[in-house]
Amino acid sequence: MLVLNKNLHVQGLLLLLLTTIIWGTSFPLLKGILVDLSPAAIIAMRFSVAAIAVLPGLRQINPTLLRDGILLGSIYFGECALSLIALEVIPASRSAFIIGLNAFLVPLFGLFLGYRLPMRVLWAAAVAVVGIGLLSWEGGGFNWGDGVTLGCAIAVAIYILLLERIAPRHATLPLVAVQLSVMAVLGTLWALPELMTQIGAIAHHFGTLLYAGLVITATPIWTQALAQRWVPSYEAALIYTLEPVFATIFAFFMLGEALGTRGLLGGALIIAATLWSQRSGSL
Repeated sequence: MLVLNKNLHVQGLLLLLLTTIIWGTSFPLLKGILVDLSPAAIIAMRFSVAAIAVLPGLRQINPTLLRDGILLGSIYFGECALSLIALEVIPASRSAFIIGLNAFLVPLFGLFLGYRLPMRVLWAAAVAVVGIGLLSWEGGGFNWGDGVTLGCAIAVAIYILLLERIAPRHATLPLVAVQLSVMAVLGTLWALPELMTQIGAIAHHFGTLLYAGLVITATPIWTQALAQRWVPSYEAALIYTLEPVFATIFAFFMLGEALGTRGLLGGALIIAATLWSQRSGSL
């Protein structure tokens, strides 16, 4: 586990908070362009833009960093691909709920890895999952998209746990550069048959894809890698439960979606759980 300096810990928490705010803008934007672009084309363009932005970091790589970056980049690519594929058939709110289960999966997997966690973390994770359910869940029967999104949540949890161990070993920019390069290559290979047929739609949505690459992708991967030098994985997962809260706020301002009593209660539970996880003491 991490040995935490209090000031660095606070800085890490603030960086993770910034990460969730940025992610909160992604749901309404990506759901909108899925009408014209395939998941493969979105991922290829998004990751390629992000990789180009951090190319200077590749000048500082070594074999160990290359190995760790390929591992992290492959997992991150997998979670993004699974999320977008499922988003074609399930509501964005349900996707946010299922992916938010990683708040409980991270400490659960951590127990199997021998982590000793304060009981308040497990209780806070449970409260946060209930809050996400109230905030995000929509009715309707289960389908294959739910299972695919659950696979995404598992991948997110594994990524968070691995990043906690890998991030302190390397300089942040080179680690991010290797991850994004791997993701860009995998995304381009996946999308190759479709890219030429969707060139018009790509041009039409280029501004959104540029934002997705630079702001939604490159920036959060960098802030995650930096913050998880100082913040344990289980705390990071709880901070990430704020993502659907910010997504709901942005959806209100960008799309005019209203938030009912259930949503307000869910958001309050998530915020309360996050604050509870930062208390000192065992409960």
